[in-house]
Amino acid sequence: MPHENLIYVADSLHAPYGEKSIQFINERVLYIAEQLIQKEIKALVVACNTATVNAIEQLRARVSIPVIGVEPAIKPATKFSLTKKVAVLATQATSTNLRFQNLIAQHHNGAEVLIQPCPGLVEFIEQGQQNSAACQQLLKRYIEPLLHKGVDALVLGCTHYPFLLTQINDITDNKITIIETSAPVTLQLSRQLIQTNLAANNQQQAQYSFYSSAATLQQQKLMSSLWEQPITLQSF
Repeated sequence: MPHENLIYVADSLHAPYGEKSIQFINERVLYIAEQLIQKEIKALVVACNTATVNAIEQLRARVSIPVIGVEPAIKPATKFSLTKKVAVLATQATSTNLRFQNLIAQHHNGAEVLIQPCPGLVEFIEQGQQNSAACQQLLKRYIEPLLHKGVDALVLGCTHYPFLLTQINDITDNKITIIETSAPVTLQLSRQLIQTNLAANNQQQAQYSFYSSAATLQQQKLMSSLWEQPITLQSF
């Protein structure tokens, strides 16, 4: 959606959400949403699996704009799996969430779904250390037991984890299907904007704004690297 304005908020002061209480996650999601609505946003993407499974229902009950969430792609993973063994890499909070458990029960399609909590991975990415030997070792510790169990489809159940795709492919020798949700989430957002007549016209020049609750020059450098072009990071 090259013509849509984007306001991106990283709640880095409180990251990772995966180790926070459900009450805390709910409070932060509602607070950030309220601040963004004051900026007259027309739709909101909760770009976090943990925040989605814990807070999206309460958020939708409070706001009138379209709200698009991110949930682990269990259903497509079970379709791709030939061994009928699927694994989900998730944060601790997502792995124990009832909504997440119900999602697996609804969409497992007869496959065995293994949930692998991955504490520590988000912190490596937030610190720009995703290419470090220590991060590689932690990933191996999480993934290799899944491979030994015959898993042939791996769901990335956290929006940080796609930044580890190269490392995951190295560990798995590119022999398993890796599924993440950025493309389907973007398509859903586009559909909702079109259905509600909120899509930008093709003449609009998109503007991007980046905020963080822990804005530093180091984080600005990291986010510029992930965004693949220089950005200006503002305090939120």
